[in-house]
Parts: sequence; C-alpha cells; structure tokens
Amino acid sequence: MLPSGQAFDDLTHPPRVLLVDDDEVNLLLTAAALRERGFDVTEANSGGDALAHLSARTPDVVVLDALMPELDGFETCSLLRATPGFESLPVLMLTGLDDEASINRAYQAGATDFFVKSPQWSLLEGRLRYLLRSSRTRLELERSKARLARAQDLARMGSFEWRRGVTASFAISAEGLRVFGRGPQDRLDFVGVMRMVPLDDRHVFLRLLRDVIAHTSVLVTDLPLTLPDGRQRVVHIEAEPEFNEQGGVNGYTGILQDVTDRRQAEDRIRQLAHFDALTSLPNRRQLIWRVERAIESARRGGHEVGLLLIDLDRFKVINDTLGHAAGDELLVEVGRRLRGCVRHSDQIMEGVLEGLSNRSHRGLEAVGRLGGDEFVALLPEVTDERDAERVAQRVLDALREPIFVGGQECFVTASIGIALYPRDGQTMADLLRNSDVAMYAVKSQGRNASAVYSPQLAGHGKQKLELESALHKALERNEIVLHYQPKIDVRAARMVGAEALMRWQRGNELVPPADFIPLAEETGLIVPLSEWALKEAARQAKLWQLQFGFSDSIAVNLPSRLFERTDLVEHIHQCVSAYGVPHRSIQLEITENNLMKDLQNVIPSLHRLNEVGVEISIDDFGTGYSSLAYLTTLPISEVKVDRTFVRDLGITPQSSAVVTAIIALARALGLRVIAEGVETLRQMEVLHRLGCSLMQGFLFSKPLPADELERWIAQTVLPRKAPWITQADPSTDLASRGQR
Repeated sequence: MLPSGQAFDDLTHPPRVLLVDDDEVNLLLTAAALRERGFDVTEANSGGDALAHLSARTPDVVVLDALMPELDGFETCSLLRATPGFESLPVLMLTGLDDEASINRAYQAGATDFFVKSPQWSLLEGRLRYLLRSSRTRLELERSKARLARAQDLARMGSFEWRRGVTASFAISAEGLRVFGRGPQDRLDFVGVMRMVPLDDRHVFLRLLRDVIAHTSVLVTDLPLTLPDGRQRVVHIEAEPEFNEQGGVNGYTGILQDVTDRRQAEDRIRQLAHFDALTSLPNRRQLIWRVERAIESARRGGHEVGLLLIDLDRFKVINDTLGHAAGDELLVEVGRRLRGCVRHSDQIMEGVLEGLSNRSHRGLEAVGRLGGDEFVALLPEVTDERDAERVAQRVLDALREPIFVGGQECFVTASIGIALYPRDGQTMADLLRNSDVAMYAVKSQGRNASAVYSPQLAGHGKQKLELESALHKALERNEIVLHYQPKIDVRAARMVGAEALMRWQRGNELVPPADFIPLAEETGLIVPLSEWALKEAARQAKLWQLQFGFSDSIAVNLPSRLFERTDLVEHIHQCVSAYGVPHRSIQLEITENNLMKDLQNVIPSLHRLNEVGVEISIDDFGTGYSSLAYLTTLPISEVKVDRTFVRDLGITPQSSAVVTAIIALARALGLRVIAEGVETLRQMEVLHRLGCSLMQGFLFSKPLPADELERWIAQTVLPRKAPWITQADPSTDLASRGQR
C-alpha cells in the first residue's frame, strides 16, 4: 500500500490498470498485489475481453500478457494501437520469455515497455509508476507543442533552421510555411523565399545577410514579400548563430513573423500623430517639429524663416448655416488650395532630416493645419519679408474663387499674419505668437489681407490679452461689483427703482464698463457675468427691502443671446426664490438694436418673462430701427429715451421734437417712458414740461455702490436738499399725463 497521504504521481484518482492474462492464478495474484499498492485494477482473461473493456472504460495503463490463446498479447496490442484514441496509451507487456526476438516483437506491436513475469511486485509497481510518469510527461509535451503551434499560428509566427557545411540545409516549420502562404506539405528553400522579395529589397537583404555572417552577429530585419496569391506582406526575421564544440558557427536558428498588420497600424499611428485627420496636412505637432528644424538650419546658415498664420474669416457663419459636414468639406478644399501655394512636402519626417544635404531644410516647406480654421505656412528660407508677402498674396488669390460645399456656392477669405525669424522671435512659440498678433490686426482692419508683425502691433494685443486673462478670473476673485444708478420720479421727488451697472474692481483701479464689456461680449464671458448680475441684483433687492422697504425693481442689462436661452425664466426664478423677493423685483433691459437684430429668437422669452411678472425695458430707444408693428405686440413695459436726444434738449428744436414723439408713442402704446443721461436742470425742466417725469442721470446721482446709494437716499432724497428737488414744480400735471 502507498503511505497515507502520498499521492501517486499527480493523478487525482488511483491509477486505473487494465490487467490482461489468460492464467487465472497469475491474474489473481498480480491483481491482488497491485491493489495492495494503490492501483484500481480491472481484470480481463483474453485479448478480446480486454478490447471490450477498453471501449467501456479507458485505463491509465494496460498490463498485457504476451502469450495467450486465440488473440495473443502482440495482436491485442496491435489492435489497440489501431483504435482511435489509444495510440499513446501506455502498454506494459508481461512475458516469461527473455529472448531478444520477443522483446523486439513487443515493441513492433506497439508496446511501451516489457516486464518479465516474476513475484517481485515492487519492481512491477516501480515499472508502472515510471510508465505513468513518462506518459504524463509525453502528453504534457504534446499539449505544450500543440499550444505553441496554435500560438505561433495565431501570431502568424514560425521558426526556421539553416545549417552550413557538408550537411547544409534550410528548413522552415509548418507554421513558418503558413507565413509564406504555403501548406505543411509544401517545400520552400532559401531561393524560393528570395524570389518573393522585391528586387531592390532583395539586394539590401543579401548585403545585410553577408555582413551578419561575416561578423557572426544576430540578424534582425523586416522583409517585404509578395506571396504567390499576390498579397503584399511584411515578415519580421530574427536569427542567432549556433556554435559547434570547437566554437565555430555551424548555422543559424530563428523565428519569422508576419507583421504586416502591425506595420500598417504603425504607419496609421504615425500618420495620425503627424498629420491632420481631416485635411491630411501636417498637424500642430509636425508643424512644431518642422519649424524648430527650420530655425536650427537658419541659425547655422544665417538666413531667415517665414511663418504665416492663416485664419479663415467668418468660417463660423458657414459652419453654423450649412452644418459641420459642409464646414469640414470647406476646410478640405481650403487645405488643398493652400497646399498649392507653397512647395509642400510630406516626405520629411522626424529623424530623416539629419545627414541630408545642406539645402535639405528646404524640404521642410509646407502648409499645415494648426486647428479649427487656422492654418500655418512655413517658409524655411526667405530673403526678406517681401518673399513671405508674395506667398501670402498667393494664398489670398487662391481663396478668391468660390467653393461649392453642401450644394451651396461659398466665398471664403482669410486674414494672414506674418512673422520672421530671427527678427520677430527666436522660437516657434515666439513666431506663432507674433504672427497671431499681426493676424488679429488684419481682422480688426477689415479682414481679407495680410500684415507683417511689428512691435507696435504687439503693444495693443498684449494689453488686450492680459485684460482678457484677468477678466476670466475676475468672477472667481469677486472683483466684479454692481453700482446702482437711481431712477427718479421728479414729480414726487423720490427713487422709483435703480439700474444695476457692472464695474470691475481690479486691484485699486475701477475698470469702466466701456473697457471690459465689449471684451466680455467678444469672448462670451458676458453670459456668466450677466447671470451673476441677476443673482446679485436679487440679493440687493432683498437687503433694501429689509432696510427701508424698497418695493420697486432693479434693472439689469442683458445681451440678446441670454434671451435666446430656454432656461432664462428658470434662472431668474431661482435667483428671486433664493432671496425671497417677487419676480417684479428684477427688470430686464435690452438695447433696441439687439432686440431688433434677434427679434424672432427673443420674442418667446419675452412672453415667458412677462407671464411670471418680470418687466422688460427697451434701452437706447430711438437709436435703432424698431418696427412699430412689432412694438404694438411685444410684452414691453418701458422705453428709455437715449441720452443723445436728452443732451441737446433746450438747445435744438429737433431734440425736443424727437423726445415729444417718443413720449407720444409710449403714451399711445401704454408704456412708461424714462429719460436717461439727464445731467442739467435745463434738461430736467424740458423733459418735465414735455410730460416725462421719470429720469436718471448724473444730475441726480452717478452710479454708486449699494451702501453709498443708501447714504444718498438718507442724506439727499429724504431731507429734500438737492437742487433738482426744489427746482421741480410739484403743481404741474404734465408729468402725470399718460404716465402709469
């Protein structure tokens, strides 16, 4: 018996033995001995009985008596080996014969080993254990070999051997033959492989091979092939030398692998890494590399480099009108035209320029796409700025012809900024920044032109850039504040509301709105600024309500783009709800020009706002081109007479006529009218006489911080000490006519 806990090899069950012997005594004794030693024994007393048992249950090993009547052990073993699935089953032949002929016959019949019958059961046990271990090792080896072959097949990999000397040979594994498009039974020698290699590559490979053999070095290379079926493939080859006992090289062994897909993927990755996916022009990364190489070459050669930044004019209009697909189509065509304006080269890549001729830097010349609708033209060698200006003019001329996209004829122009190395910068970043400055100077002067960078252009652009950067952070730093200018009813000498005006407290400096509001509108920052102003106005309305019973409205100026937002009503509702004030505490002002420009988009929001109690005021009334038909239907509560008409009141009769007409129109439409920009008592008196008693302007108060406005009310309005209060005639009723 096996010792307790001892495993029999690595089987998970007792080894199954099929014991075959026609001698019942020997069968009984042998079976008992094996069972005592941990074997699971099945007995059979003839060859036929043994084969029947095999079909019912597969043993781990067969112990077979050689001499039996009818079907002896040799014939039984031969039949067993011919049965599918039993080709590798271990068979131990028991024989009383010890002659060499019987042993050879046992092996010829397919026996794994033989054992001379004897009562030495420990020897039999050892022989069986050895057979089982050997069988298991062989099975694992076959499985490993099959897995390796499968892995090589999946990896499109194979092996080969090349022997030198008298027994020279070249052999490729079956997996290797598949790499070359051949079957396992095909023959392929070295000459056959070389015939599949293109002639130029063949000469290069043979030179490399001779060098490898001469220096006894390792061979590593990629070899392009044309397979018999016409497919183009790339095979990676690695081989190492093998040495004999004397240290001489007797051949090479190696592996070969089809790396076509990997090479194609690498080429694709390289294409994506260096070229724009849409236009196939060099991308930002490739442009940076080219410009840096051009600058290095110019530094050595003492010549100049030109950089042209090309930005399409009003591309967003085409993109928004015809859709992004049409916009992409336009960019592709623009890229094609720009490519024709320079000696464009895609061939020079990273790592290729070094070692070429002294004039190889000229091959860097190209047009690339920087991103969006911005392109860059690199001129690696120019004589002076006139060379760059000539290329810029070619670009402008190339874009003059119409472009058909989305079934629509489009005309596109460009603004081009030019910077030169070394005059305008020593690095790619310098040249790009300064060409950008020149390009924006062109845009500010009307577009469709080019400009060469100069320090004078940089001063204004740098200041604007710094201001924009600081404005982005102003809200986070709580630098934006609201000042409030009171709206006055001069007839009653009291404040009837206020207009909230944004100011920027930048350090110790108060930046006027004229300096940052246009920039905020240009950059889109006006949206978060306006959203903040609505919330802050609601907060201030609540404070004033608690401090002195303020029940009027605070007016906030909004750009037309905010009225187009579907969530504007919800945003205002959140603002007033957060501080517990009614919706009428917020009044929205929109200029007449902005209202009429986006009227169709604005109208739905105006009605929704009116429904929840938010009043709308038209600012700068009279300066735009309002349609009276629209004014009769819009949900507007107030119009503000622009300061340009107020300024000349009492001086020119025309101003009085315009103001009179506006007041009459407002009265007819049932609207309040308020005059802004009132600075003198004369203007106030004329407005009062014409029937306008609601005013705001420096005569009453400039825009003030909230706490200063509170002091102004307490020290000026309530004590009735201001000159405008005593000047107003409370007996007149002109101001009351037509006012709501």
